[in-house]
Amino acid sequence: MRSSWFFPILLALLSSAPAFGQNESAIPPGEDDAVARLNASPRHGEWVDIPYAGSKPLRSWIVYPERSDKAPVVIIIHEIFGLSDWIRAVADQLAADGYIAIAPDFITGFGPGGGGSNSVSTRDSVVMLIRNVTADETYKRLDAVLAYASKIPAANGKTATVGFCWGGGRSFGYACHQPKLSAAIVYYGVSPDSSELAWLTVPVLGLYGGDDARVGATVEPAFRQLRQLGVTFEHESYAGAGHGFARDQAGRNGANLVAIRQAWPRMLAFLKRYFQ
Repeated sequence: MRSSWFFPILLALLSSAPAFGQNESAIPPGEDDAVARLNASPRHGEWVDIPYAGSKPLRSWIVYPERSDKAPVVIIIHEIFGLSDWIRAVADQLAADGYIAIAPDFITGFGPGGGGSNSVSTRDSVVMLIRNVTADETYKRLDAVLAYASKIPAANGKTATVGFCWGGGRSFGYACHQPKLSAAIVYYGVSPDSSELAWLTVPVLGLYGGDDARVGATVEPAFRQLRQLGVTFEHESYAGAGHGFARDQAGRNGANLVAIRQAWPRMLAFLKRYFQ
């Protein structure tokens, strides 16, 4: 017969252990696992067309959290690789974290026949298309998405942007132009120049790969300027991680996975602080 202390301790250990799959779902999947995550998701995701003056409606993927009260909205600005299954899986994870997630296709209208990311068959073709989307055009499209978000019945009126790579730079830049945002998150995107930064009032969090020197070189100058202006710009660089660590989680001999496991909860804590 086991000692009387055994079962209470066992019960405590079981109750404190993560549920099956919890560790895997605490962060978005890597690119290779994105479709499987989407197929297994219990959350409601759907395609919507967001009205955009003077052009085609913006094809967008929206995912709703399972909660009884109204939720903040997070607008996801995709990578240079367009609105991919991976970006849709990121949206699903943000919904799992309690947010209404909207991922617009910023290439809408630039593809063959006025299509977007899904109108071309190769990643290289998407990269070519996105070069047509200027910063000003991106910000106009984001304004349309922000207006759409403000009218979602289940939304509470607070909105942030989260961008990756090309989208990370656009997330930072848009925050300089749109004071209505509650916060902006930058995943390994270049910082705006000093003239743009002078307009920033929105709190920003930057998350970078330690081996991404091209982008990293733009971080400290922005931090020094914003510190002088009294504007919040928190940033963290993850040793050994490269550019694109959130998507390429198998890369850099495990450093990318370590980075996203640290960056994602840091982002959630930042959003929670500024969504209150």
